[in-house]
Amino acid sequence: MFLLLAQGCYSLSGISVDPSVTTFSVRTFENIAPNAPPTLAVDFTERLKDKVRRETRLALNGENPDIEFSGKIAEYNVVPVAPKPGEVVSLNRLIIRIRIGLLNNKEEKKSWANERDFSFFAEFSNTTDLLTVQDALIEQISNQLLEDIFNAAFNDW
Repeated sequence: MFLLLAQGCYSLSGISVDPSVTTFSVRTFENIAPNAPPTLAVDFTERLKDKVRRETRLALNGENPDIEFSGKIAEYNVVPVAPKPGEVVSLNRLIIRIRIGLLNNKEEKKSWANERDFSFFAEFSNTTDLLTVQDALIEQISNQLLEDIFNAAFNDW
């Protein structure tokens, strides 16, 4: 009995999109992080479009969409972490921060009054050149950022 009641209160997908909302758009992200790879903003834009298309019933529509995403790559930094004796660092951390806005044209209260920052990082050895691992790290970080953005937009997290 408890399981039946619990199922009625909780959805495993957790997505809460009003049935009147049918379309979305994602403006091409701007890259304001001086160290970021030039393709990062466009790649992230396309990945966000793909995630919303795959995990919701919303259709991509650039004209008069019900939900509009806009954003920018705000930070792309490598910082040293885990110092070892002798002023040597054993790990480096790649940090990516995205600043994103959400405008819900059907339910204004679900719009974000201000842009929100989402940040995540991945670490790599100091013996490894960033260019060698950059693509894998960007994918790992982007996956988490997309999940966080999606949850904030559609799961009210």
